[in-house]
Parts: sequence; C-alpha cells; structure tokens
Amino acid sequence: MAIYSKELLSGSTNGRPILVTGTGTGSSVLIHQAHVTATEEIWIYASIPLGVDDNLTLEFGGTTSPDDLIVMQILSQQGLFVVIPGLILRRPGIVRAWAGTANQINVCGFVNRIL
Repeated sequence: MAIYSKELLSGSTNGRPILVTGTGTGSSVLIHQAHVTATEEIWIYASIPLGVDDNLTLEFGGTTSPDDLIVMQILSQQGLFVVIPGLILRRPGIVRAWAGTANQINVCGFVNRIL
C-alpha cells in the first residue's frame, strides 16, 4: 500500500513563499526537486503582492521550449493563481521559475509525496 505525506517545496524555507528573482532560464530560481525514491504530486501557486501584471515561466522537469515550459500571466494584487494543479514529477525532475520582471512574483505550494 502506498504511503502519502504532504511536504514543503524543496526551494522554500520553512514553507515561506519563494521570490522569483530570475528573468531568464539562466537565472531561474529553484522551486522544487523531486525526492529520490518517491513520486510527487506538485501543487504550485503564484501571486504578485505589489507591482504590475507579469508572466511567470516554470521549467517543469527541463528547459526545452515548448516541451518543458509552463507560462502563465499573473495579475497583480489578485490573490493566488494555481500554476501547477497536481502534476506528477519523479526524480531527477526539477521545477525552476523565472519572470519578465525580477523580484515581484512569489511562488508557494506543496507536494504530496507518494512512496
């Protein structure tokens, strides 16, 4: 029988939002790296607490365009937007993020780890 546990994103400090500081694939920010022996269901949300609307790009498992990229417009001061709604990722999968403007989009979320 599978064992489920709700875990923090590996790029987060104690569950706090992750500030997207990069503006391109070379400066993307680590959001999460999948666990070594588990399958993970990933939930990611984004918001802009202050600033202007912007595009968020997530590199989901790789950096190949368009295969690995998820791009979404995030509206300023409109709450949390669901960016990744429970997609599955396995090791060595990594999720990284960058935006059109540095230091205004926050990313938060969790993973359901399945062993």
